[in-house]
Amino acid sequence: MIRGETNEEAVDPAALALQALGWTLGDEDRAGRFLALTGIGPDDLRAGLGDPALLAAVFKFLEGHEPDLIACAEALAISPAALVDARRRLEA
Repeated sequence: MIRGETNEEAVDPAALALQALGWTLGDEDRAGRFLALTGIGPDDLRAGLGDPALLAAVFKFLEGHEPDLIACAEALAISPAALVDARRRLEA
């Protein structure tokens, strides 16, 4: 870890996105909403797991519904702001 860096800043945004995706898909209703709102299909998901744009879309989806953002952050033991920051880093 770099001096002055928090543990959350040291988290790989792609790895965090995959964890957030797993959390999102872990609930059937939320998974359906994710697929419907993002337009990402199951085949696109499989093919794009390494694509920063697809991974950023996971965070955008969570940001669009604050209760999900907060619940996901709690489940992953990270702050909601860290999820937002991870999206920004993926989009950079």
